[in-house]
Amino acid sequence: MNQHAIVSKFSHVKPGDTEFKGGGLRDFFLYRDLGIADATGGQVICHLVKANPDLPPEEGTGWHKHLCDFQIVIMTKGWARFMYEDTETLVEAGDVIHQRPGITHYLFDYSKDMEYLEIVSPADFKTVDVPPATETVPPVTPWK
Repeated sequence: MNQHAIVSKFSHVKPGDTEFKGGGLRDFFLYRDLGIADATGGQVICHLVKANPDLPPEEGTGWHKHLCDFQIVIMTKGWARFMYEDTETLVEAGDVIHQRPGITHYLFDYSKDMEYLEIVSPADFKTVDVPPATETVPPVTPWK
């Protein structure tokens, strides 16, 4: 983790500068790098995440937590349903979620047009699978 880097780099990424790509944490999502990890020397990552239209939700992310200092999710399009510990939470376009460090959660359902901005510190945060917080997870919504 690089908490003490001197940040002196300016960054300006336009929509056509980077593309959505696979190969991120989840294969059923596509990721668009916004250049912030590079600009901050690894202190923060900021990327857009969207549903991969070729891979509808089946099992979701599974129960996990992130080893990080800070994480927010800003839903920009569509919706997603999460379990935060034992509570179901619908996150819709315009909603902002602060996922406190280490919170056990599970993104189990999302719309075909789902897209969110995720900001996490540090950029090289880790994801750890954890036991379920509850055995009761609602079913996914079939895509039409």
